[in-house]
Amino acid sequence: MAPMNYRTLGRTGLKVSEIGFGAWGIGQKQWVGAKDEDSVAALERAIALGLNFVDTALAYGDGHSEQVVGRVARKHAGKLLVATKIPPKNRLWPARRDIPVKEVFPSDHVVSCTETSLRNLGLETIDLQQFHVWTDEFAGQGDWLSALEKLKQQGKIRFFGISLGEHTPDNGLRLVASGLVDAVQVIYNIFDPSPGEKLFPLCRKLGVGVLARVPLDEGGLTGRVTPATVFPDGDFRNSYFSGDRKRQVFERVQRIAADLGIGLEGMPEAALRFALSHPAVSTVIPGMRSVRNAEANCGIADGRGLPEEQLRKLESHRWERNFYVN
Repeated sequence: MAPMNYRTLGRTGLKVSEIGFGAWGIGQKQWVGAKDEDSVAALERAIALGLNFVDTALAYGDGHSEQVVGRVARKHAGKLLVATKIPPKNRLWPARRDIPVKEVFPSDHVVSCTETSLRNLGLETIDLQQFHVWTDEFAGQGDWLSALEKLKQQGKIRFFGISLGEHTPDNGLRLVASGLVDAVQVIYNIFDPSPGEKLFPLCRKLGVGVLARVPLDEGGLTGRVTPATVFPDGDFRNSYFSGDRKRQVFERVQRIAADLGIGLEGMPEAALRFALSHPAVSTVIPGMRSVRNAEANCGIADGRGLPEEQLRKLESHRWERNFYVN
């Protein structure tokens, strides 16, 4: 297995592994079936393979994901960079343009959530604190910025980022241009390459780090979601792949594999390498709940993206839709 390659997270100067650990799936709430011992084993194996960045959130299992991450992070003190997120006070995902930021991220909420996350993690400092929703109507409003500055002065957070809503990459352009944000997290995959049009060029110009999430389309791009796939009761994928969506996804993935000249078993690697092919991307954060997945994902973080010929072929497989909405 090739050694892990690292990239710089924008102007933060942090060196992050090309593959990071997406910790939504280990929260035991929206994704059903995760066992803490398996989650810890997967994260430990990923770290052994050179992974040094993990992305969690206070809302993932109501803090459970943070607690699991914290167990491992404390063991590897100083070696694992931890990013988490502040949920909107009104608990609305995605952010609504007609609701003012004072109802979503008031300063007292920003501070209290950060302190709760620090307790869950058992850490003194969060490397990257993010807002879990964002709309550019928030820019220049409210008192959230003063709260973040205070938290930085106190040493409770190092850097600040935003997590953009589903398939809305242009909704963070104003904040990125303001220079107030250090990193942006956004959906970026074969089906949705839209961040590459405006957001990524602006991030590169201004030195803003990029966390590419959902590189495997919640599992759709692995080739393992077929019309016959059954998800556990209560798992959010029952909604995401509801109705006829499993068939639609599987047929499209079969066409992608045929176009690239690979078998379906090669789709996870192709999807991850696609996300790593853009120079603006600092790290790609797939979920991994098993040692097997950790080894497979970390094994492709060798500094290589997809060949230009394959990238050109993938342009025709763009698919504009939003499965997060039923």
